[in-house]
Amino acid sequence: MEEEMRFIIITGLSGAGRTLALRVFEDHGYFCVDNLPPALIPKFAELCRETRKNKIALVIDIRGGDFFDHLFESLKNLKSMGYHYEILFLDASDEVLIKRYKESRRRHPLAPDRRIVEGINLERKKLDPVKATSNVVIDTSNKTPAQLKEEIVRRFIETEREAGLLINIVSFGFKQGIPLDADLVFDVRFLPNPFYVDELRMLSGNDARVREYVMKCPESWEFLEKLFNLLQFLIPCYIREGKSQLVIAIGCTGGRHRSVAIANELAGLLRKKGHKVIIEHRDENNS
Repeated sequence: MEEEMRFIIITGLSGAGRTLALRVFEDHGYFCVDNLPPALIPKFAELCRETRKNKIALVIDIRGGDFFDHLFESLKNLKSMGYHYEILFLDASDEVLIKRYKESRRRHPLAPDRRIVEGINLERKKLDPVKATSNVVIDTSNKTPAQLKEEIVRRFIETEREAGLLINIVSFGFKQGIPLDADLVFDVRFLPNPFYVDELRMLSGNDARVREYVMKCPESWEFLEKLFNLLQFLIPCYIREGKSQLVIAIGCTGGRHRSVAIANELAGLLRKKGHKVIIEHRDENNS
């Protein structure tokens, strides 16, 4: 394989948070499948390799009925084929699971015609061998959805080599309005404006002469340093919260000179730290 595939098997007690866990992985770029029959895992892995999908998250649980009994055999075959997998097991106390079922008014899949507690007991016995071999076990009894999301991100997403946000930096002009999808907006109209320099007016911040004019101002470097330090603090916080994309808008009057130059400099600083950055100069060609 050109790039190592990461397989996450999500399992655990019904009502313990499997659906939420799957959504967290999906938000971070994983190809996700819910309730895949275990016998299909090796064939599914081959299909993912052929289509170059290298981040996979699967929910495998007792809803598969007799199919679930093939889980260990399928995982053994997966390993023999050279695939590495991790198992995330979600657990919760009987009291919490019963409460969640009562609030949702759903029947337990193993006890459709019996008491919920009986279904939970049967499920625990069936899942005990899986729990014993899991890489990560999370008890969700006292966790809010946000706390569970944060822990999954910390345990799995932050351990990836490319962990972090996809950062979009957009330069813009206040004359044309602030980008609607901006998460953070910064105003650089306090910097000297190349518009009032005849030989620079028709150029953009992508031109070396405009960049030099903007960056020779000491406040430009001081602003960049403070902004970069702020982002170095914020980015890990956003990752823990589960955010997958951050849009930073840098604005000046017209969006042609100062905002473009500063956006380029900021993108360079972030890329040097290994962040994934996409840059767009929205109003660069506006007069």
